[in-house]
Formats: sequence, C-alpha cells, structure tokens
Amino acid sequence: MRILRVIPTMDPAMGGPCQGIRNSIPELEKLGVQNEVVCLDQANAGFLESDTFPIHFVGRAVGPWWYHKALVPWLLTNFSRFDIVIVHGLWLYPSYAVWKIIKSFKANHESKSIPKVYVMPHGMLDPWFQRAHGRKFKAVRNKIYWKLLEANVVNDADGLLFTCEEELKLAREAFSPYKPKKELNVGYGILPPPSYIADMDRAFKYACPGIDNKSYLLFLSRIDVKKGVDLLIQAYLALKKEGYKLPALVIAGPGEKSSYGLKVIKIASKDDGILFPGMLKGDAKWGAFYGCEAFVLPSHQENFGIAVVEALACGKPALISNRVNIWREIKDGKSGLIDTDTLYGVKQLILKWINLSQDKRVEMEQSAKKLFQKKFNISLSAKKLLEVLKA
Repeated sequence: MRILRVIPTMDPAMGGPCQGIRNSIPELEKLGVQNEVVCLDQANAGFLESDTFPIHFVGRAVGPWWYHKALVPWLLTNFSRFDIVIVHGLWLYPSYAVWKIIKSFKANHESKSIPKVYVMPHGMLDPWFQRAHGRKFKAVRNKIYWKLLEANVVNDADGLLFTCEEELKLAREAFSPYKPKKELNVGYGILPPPSYIADMDRAFKYACPGIDNKSYLLFLSRIDVKKGVDLLIQAYLALKKEGYKLPALVIAGPGEKSSYGLKVIKIASKDDGILFPGMLKGDAKWGAFYGCEAFVLPSHQENFGIAVVEALACGKPALISNRVNIWREIKDGKSGLIDTDTLYGVKQLILKWINLSQDKRVEMEQSAKKLFQKKFNISLSAKKLLEVLKA
C-alpha cells in the first residue's frame, strides 16, 4: 500500500498534525506501508533535515489561504502512484486542491486507478471555533466557506479520520450540510520517549535559566489564546496571593513574541516563579517532561494533545481542562486531574494537585505510563489506521 499525505506545512512550530505524521510513518513502514508527503514548504527549510521519508516541496505558500500554483500540477502528475490519499487539515488550499483533482480524475480515469481520499480534520471541525468569544468574523467566514467549498471536501471524501471519539462527536455540531460517507475513529499516538539520561536535565536547565533545582509544573505547547495560558497564569498568581506555596511554573513553547504572548508575559512578570524558556527541542524538551511534577494544559479546545500524551509516556500526570478531547481517557485511566476551562477550574486543578499525598502522586504517575502503553503507543494507532484503510 502506498499513501500520500497532503499537508500545508511540516514545520513543527505549527502544531501537532505534522508531528503526528512524523510519528506514524515509521510505524506504518514496519507494517509494509510506504508513505510520501507533499507540503507547501521550501526545500531548504531547516526543520526538514532529519526526516527519513520522502517529502515533496512545491514551494512556500502565498497568502492566508496557503495557495501555491504548483500544487495542482504536482497532484495531477503523481496521484495515480498512490492507493490512498490522506488530507491533513481543512480550510486551506491543499484540501480544496485534492478535492478538485479527484473530481478531474473521476471524470477522466477508470475507477480502479483512482486513489481513495480520506480527510483528517485534526480538530478543525470542533464547534468551539464557531462559538468562541472574539471569533465572530471568522465564524461567519467559515460558514460561508463551508457552503461554497469545504462541505464538498468533507462530504465527497471516502471518509473522515478522527483521532478520538470525542473529536468525532463534536464534528457533527458545527456545520450543515455535514454528511460524510464514513466517520472513522482511528486513534492517535506517539513514539515511546527516549529513556531518561542526565544530559536531558542539564539541557533543560541550560534552556531555562532560573529553574535551578526547583520543583515545577510544566506547560509545553504554543502560547496561544486557545491554550488558556492567560487563565493558567492568572490562576497561579491568584493562588500565590492567597498564600499557597506553589511549585514554579514553566511555560515553554513558541509564540512569545505574538501580541498574545507579550500580553501573558507582562502578566507573568509579577512573579519570578513563572519562567518562559521558549520552544524546547531534543534533550531540553525531554528533560522538561521528566523533571516536572505534572503537566498542565487548560485549553479551550484541544483535539488530541500530543504534548499531553508525551507527558503521560514520561510518567507524568496531566492536569487538563475538559476541552482536551482525550480527557475521558485520562480520567478513566486515573492518570491526571480534570476541570473546566475557566479561572475557577484552573485554580482547582492546581489546588487539587498540591493537596495530593505523595502516595497518590506515585499511583497517578504509574497509571500515566500504563495508559500510554494501553491507548496511545504509536504502534497501536498505526495498526488501527491500517485496518481501517484496508477495510
């Protein structure tokens, strides 16, 4: 089986979908599945140097729609080499381009030579994007775009691939007409993390000046309004003001220089226990995971949360909102604490954590590792995806 992945960018700073591709392809190769990727990146992009699978670069996208005139000709030339095409993400030119080419193929080729096309929304059909405060204009724009183009992309595909059951259910609420041919929960996963070595701790401490040997809670994700970073900082400061003794708070990830990032850094400047080391990679990233007390992510919307699962894999409990779509799995697996994506909810997450006995923390750490192996190991999700695609 040969699979083509179509994605706007493979830049890891843009979030989870490209990391999900990087996790799954090596496991699928072990199962005899060949994968190639086509993306709208430049061939000399530095973040592509370590990838071992074929990536085709059509050039840097233009404008907010991520348009590039070379994508359609490339797809026309190469589509017939593949059995399956998976479109990662929605609302941008690549998903429309694939739909356009499939229509052309169906008009001019025998059905047996036409690859099946699946769309993996990666949470982009979540109704939060249509309901969130401050997104009124974007919500109207998306509704119009859905009627004109994206409904065709979704409803004409051979199926939609979801990372968890919660994502599948939420996708039904946002748009109409929503009539996919198949809704398929294929799961998601990550590679087991590298085993801990002392170099990881040293790399993290070098990347995070001021942490020294302090205990800390870790937020590791994009610094973005969707992630609830402002709530996390406000809750932390409020509890400090109320007299609670808290571990340090490390907020690691890209986005510090955005208007939102500058805003939350200004709020956090009131307390020297909140540290911003920027985006962490390699040993520094794994050192941050292995060294933290717990991982915290109070997102308003989170499709899956690769960083949440990376924390679980390192034996670290997850303190998350009930807007992270795998919250039920974490609750059932006794691998973390769950509350609402509100200031009160985030305060409760932190309070419940600091009031846990050491024995309960150890139990939760052990449960986190078990949950990763049972639900989120990439070998399991790769096998499930292959079973679905072969059906």
